[in-house]
Amino acid sequence: MNAIRLLSILACAASVAGAQIPQTEYQARRATVTASLPGDGVLVVLGAPEPVENYLNFWQSQNFRYLTGFLEPNAALVIVRRGGESRSLLFVPPKDPAQEVWTGERLGVEGARQQLGLEGRDAGTLRAVLDSLLRDGGALYAVGDFSRGGGADVPGEARPRTIHDQFLDGIKARHRTVKVTDVNELVLRLRGKKSAGELTLIRGAAAVSAAAHREAMRAIAPGMNEFEIQAVAEYTFRRNGGDGPSYGSIVGSGPNSTVLHYNRDDRFMNDGEVVTMDMAAYYGGYSADITRTVPVNGTFSTAQRDVYGIVLAAQMAAERQIRPGVKFTVLNDSALTVIKNGLAKLGLIESPDASYDCGAASRDGRCPQWRLFYMHGLGHPVGLDVHDVDAYTKDGLAEGSVFTIEPGVYVRANTVEIIPDTPANATLRARMAPVVKKYANIGVRIEDDYVVTATGHDRITSAVPRDIDAVEKEMALPAGPSPRDAARVEAYRTIKP
Repeated sequence: MNAIRLLSILACAASVAGAQIPQTEYQARRATVTASLPGDGVLVVLGAPEPVENYLNFWQSQNFRYLTGFLEPNAALVIVRRGGESRSLLFVPPKDPAQEVWTGERLGVEGARQQLGLEGRDAGTLRAVLDSLLRDGGALYAVGDFSRGGGADVPGEARPRTIHDQFLDGIKARHRTVKVTDVNELVLRLRGKKSAGELTLIRGAAAVSAAAHREAMRAIAPGMNEFEIQAVAEYTFRRNGGDGPSYGSIVGSGPNSTVLHYNRDDRFMNDGEVVTMDMAAYYGGYSADITRTVPVNGTFSTAQRDVYGIVLAAQMAAERQIRPGVKFTVLNDSALTVIKNGLAKLGLIESPDASYDCGAASRDGRCPQWRLFYMHGLGHPVGLDVHDVDAYTKDGLAEGSVFTIEPGVYVRANTVEIIPDTPANATLRARMAPVVKKYANIGVRIEDDYVVTATGHDRITSAVPRDIDAVEKEMALPAGPSPRDAARVEAYRTIKP
């Protein structure tokens, strides 16, 4: 490892040290949510249940984690608001040494009180306590994993009923005068503004994820299987203190590079193909999201350069617009203009604003030709979830906003077949066929993570090469594994709950 790289890693690790979210911040979050309730009442925040089998992985409900920092199953937070005063209770399973042989040590009621500063209660008493608090009616505000949008009082199922739905149904059956209101949106709005501690953890996730992408680039070679590259990345996540993948790792080569959420990762990669890698880690509970597309043999062909150049130019056009107050639509428009013009220049579409006969797929029967090659949005927020919430979803970009920019162009070999075989489309299909054949199975996506600053932005995933020459240079370096990043692993002590 050269001295510059070592100094960079140590600096990143030092920035993460001490980044655990303090209990005072959790207290402030709870106070803000409580103060935002429509009126007095009882707020219940339901954590995730224990997996059916205790050898399965457990992941805490994100809104519950955001308000408590408590990462054990079958917990609930209850806040009673009366006349401007509030009282918080954390319901957790009691310690059970016999069960802990299987699950590991649990905090228990007293441990939760000591570690989190909340009044602990036995989770087995939750139902009885709520029954007592709601005995005379009133309002119950609920945060949980519910199947319906709009809360428990809105009919209509969007997906199968959850255990949290069933819990609230029991309360409603026993207390028919109680009004139950879903207030998940209050928590999501609060989560949209990232604190300094959260930003530090997101930067940590970006650094770990970037290291994994560099290792993957060096490892790729014709004849390897996609799952080998997946293994290199996910190994690097864990070896550097990451919690693990923050979503299903995507390693798609050849035709798989044109599949947006391909995650089978089981194809052998061939010389002359590209491979798209969309992979990132959780770190301290916070996510990054990085995508790179590289040539399997380490050198971009002319056709691959053509497509790659459009996508990179689109991303850079969007990022030039980043500053506080700018609407995300401005970024999208900038990237889309580049993509449309680029596709037209390659002959993949007839002109930047050309359309085709798509029948019932559109209200007026016409669809833009560029949509055949770029069919997703420009980006999304990142945070506790890889697709998180952020203040910019309603207003312009705000200082501290964190989001991705991920334009793409995907030339599927069957693109012409997707266009309806109608008289109106005959000329287009004939003209497009040879161009699609030239660029077939080249799918390119480039994705980076950004933090809005007072004067512009910080591309926090810039440690991963994205320029063509830089990518080829990285891929020419010897394959890893890289030395263990001892400083970053040691920093994990400060973020481990």
